[in-house]
Amino acid sequence: MDVAECEAACLRPMTMRKFHFLVAAVAAASFLAGCAELTKTLKSAVLVPTLTFKNVTLADVSLDSATVNLAFQLKNPNPIGLSLASVSYSFFVEGKQVVAGSPPNGLTIPASGSRELVFPANVKFADVAPVVQTFLTKDTAAYRAEGSIGLKTPIGVVLPVTIKQEGTFPVPKLPQVALQPPRLKDMTLTSVTLELPLVVTNPNDFGMPVNGLSGAVIVSGSKVGTVSGPDLGFIAPHAQQPVNLPVTVHFAQAAAAAAALRKGTATIAFDAQIKSGQMSFPLHLEKNLAQ
Repeated sequence: MDVAECEAACLRPMTMRKFHFLVAAVAAASFLAGCAELTKTLKSAVLVPTLTFKNVTLADVSLDSATVNLAFQLKNPNPIGLSLASVSYSFFVEGKQVVAGSPPNGLTIPASGSRELVFPANVKFADVAPVVQTFLTKDTAAYRAEGSIGLKTPIGVVLPVTIKQEGTFPVPKLPQVALQPPRLKDMTLTSVTLELPLVVTNPNDFGMPVNGLSGAVIVSGSKVGTVSGPDLGFIAPHAQQPVNLPVTVHFAQAAAAAAALRKGTATIAFDAQIKSGQMSFPLHLEKNLAQ
C-alpha cells in the first residue's frame, strides 16, 4: 500500500483494528518520504471532531456579577480516544473582554463518542457598564466567544478545533420588595412597636441572593428610626420570602409621628437599601397604617 492508497483509506469508516493497521501502513509507506510527510499523512488518518453549541446558562448570580457558562458538545468521530491538550479562549460582554475559564487540560473524549465542554466566564457588571443599575434594566446582554482547543491523539497528532459563538444571556433583575400594611404592637404611654411586613420576590429564572435590607423608617414625614433585616440568603427562581422589620417609636422623640400613629392615620415610608453580593441599591416603599 503506497501513501496515496493509505490516504484514500482514511476517508472510509474504521474500526480500532483497522485504524491501527492503517497507521502502521502509513508510517511504513511514508518512512522514506521523511518526518514532515509522515506527520502530514498521519494527520490525514484522523478526522477532526465537531464542536456544537448547546446553551448558555448563568450561575452564582448576584446584583454585581454572574458566571456565564457556555456549553458545547464535542463529538469524536474517530475510533480512538482524544484528550484536551490546550485551550485558547476569550469572552466578551457588550464588547468588553472579561475573565474567562476553560475545561481542564487532560479531559478525555471517548472513541466514537462525545463529551460536553463547559467554558465559564466571571462577569462583573461594573466592568462592562459604567452604571450597574442602568445595566440591570436591560433584558439581555450580548456576548461573543472565540478561540480554539487542541485535541491530542494517541499517535501524537494534535487536532485544532475552532470556538466561535455569539448570542445573548439574561440580565439579572432587581428583587421586588413590597411593603404590606404596617402594624402597631405593644403600645404604651411612651412608645409603640411599628412592624413593617415585607415580601421579597425574585423575578428571575435563576436563584438570587438577598443579603440584607436596611434603611430609615419615616412616619408622616418624621424619621423615627432605622432598621436592618437579616440575610435572606438564596431566594429560588420566582419565589417569595417574607420578612418582618420592627422599629420602636419613642413618643417623646417624635411627637408628630406619635400623634399620627395614635389616630391611625399615619403614612409609613421605608427609605432602604437592598443588598445582593457586593452591591446595594436604593428603594422607596410607602404605605398607610392599617386601620
